Formats: sequence, structure tokens, C-alpha cells
Amino acid sequence: MSDGAGRPTTAARRPAGRATAAVVVAAVVVLLVLPAVPRLFGSYAVTLFTLIFFYGFLGQAWNIVGGYAGQLSAGHAAFVGVGAYTSAVLSISYGITPWIGMFVGAGLSALLGAVIGYLGFRFGLRGFYFVLLTVAFAELCRIVAANVEAVGGAQGLYITFTGDPRQFQFGDTRAYYYIAFALMLGATGVATLIERRRFGIYLTAIREDETACEALGVDVFRYKMLAMIVSALLTGIGGTFYAFYLFSVQPNTVFGIPLSVEIIIRPIVGGAGT
Repeated sequence: MSDGAGRPTTAARRPAGRATAAVVVAAVVVLLVLPAVPRLFGSYAVTLFTLIFFYGFLGQAWNIVGGYAGQLSAGHAAFVGVGAYTSAVLSISYGITPWIGMFVGAGLSALLGAVIGYLGFRFGLRGFYFVLLTVAFAELCRIVAANVEAVGGAQGLYITFTGDPRQFQFGDTRAYYYIAFALMLGATGVATLIERRRFGIYLTAIREDETACEALGVDVFRYKMLAMIVSALLTGIGGTFYAFYLFSVQPNTVFGIPLSVEIIIRPIVGGAGT
């Protein structure tokens, strides 16, 4: 229902307001309950939820470029791998804490994302062709890592457990649960912030009709590049968690297509761009 000026009436707005309130209440309840899971349930539940949070984090990171901008990357495992290898090598070979290596790896992942984005977006690759480009870079990273002995070659790297929190290692697995939970909340916060800013509006418009955006003067290349870089940076942070949660990094796994598919499938099923 609407009034004479075409505005929705109070009665029409009421259901929408109730739905929003219900969502907010449900979200608050979930946020209050989830931190208590490790104290209420056993180690299996903790491990399960840790993985759910981690892949939720990766899914939200992918969602920035794949969901909002509509640029389907099928090679996001490359960014996980770069982040994982960077923090692992810095820790094993140079004694640099993964808490620092995490951001170095994220920076290198962002740089790789910029390279992929530049090649793809500058030359107008869309759809299937952009997918192939991202897969090709992930495969290139896998081949390089598997053939460079300095990073473990085909066998990869194995991290010795010390239980030192300064080395991103914890004797209590609940610590990984809380870190994964924080990562997921952080990525969701970034995605929500983007969605509510002009940046997000432009990304959505580009996804819906890139040609029209260009005709209207929107710098399509710039916004797609920014989306790719932010997405790659966040995913690179996840690489450190991946390496020090599993205590190993193998090229065929961390750069493999199966990991990219696992990253993609969750936001697609859950609703890309939301």
C-alpha cells in the first residue's frame, strides 16, 4: 500500500520493520551463543565450527569480488597459498612470528591479486575467460611451489609444534576456534561496510550491467581492481591460519582447484553478493 505520493504507508512498512528486528535479534543471539560453544560441547564440535568459521571467512573474502562485483574468480586458492607459504617460510627459515608474516603474506596476495586483476580487467576478460585466467595463475603458483626446494618442493613445508602463541600455535584448540570466529566476523564486517558505501553500489551496478556503467562514466577498471585487491588481501590473511592450523603446507593442496571450489561454493549457495 502507498499514499497519494507513492510512498509506502505505515502499515506497509510495519512487516519490513518486524522482519529486520527479527534478523537483528537472531544475529545477537547467535553472536552470544557461538563464543560459548567450546565450553558447552566437545572437541569435535569445536573443530567443526572452526572449519565452518574459516571457510565462512574465505567465502566472504571471495564474495567481495565474486559476489558484489560479479567477477568470478576460480583461483582464490592462489591467495591462500601465497599467504600460507609466506608466513610459514618466514617462521621456519627466519624465525619471524606468523603474526607479522600474516600481514606480509596478505600484502603479497594483494599484489598477486593486482597482477591478475590488471591482466584480466585491462584486457576486458569477462565470464569464462576471467575464470580461466584465475585458474591459470593458481596452477602456475602450484607448479612454482612444487619445483622450488627453498619452499619444500613437492613435499611442501612442515611446521614443528611448539605450543607458543607467539608462533601462532596453541595447546588448546579452542584458541583456533575464537580466531576463526574473529576472522569471519571481520570479513563480514568489511563486506557489509563495502555494501553500504558508494564503492559497494558501484560494484553491484558493474555486476548488473558493466557496459552501462562505463557509458555513465563510472571508472569500472578502478573499482574492479579495488575489489580484487581487497578480496585477495583478506584471503591471504586466511593463508596463515590455514598453515598454522594444519601445521603443513603442500602445493598440490593449498593451490589446488578443490580448495578454490570450496571457497566459491559457500557464498554461491548462501547467496553471492549478500
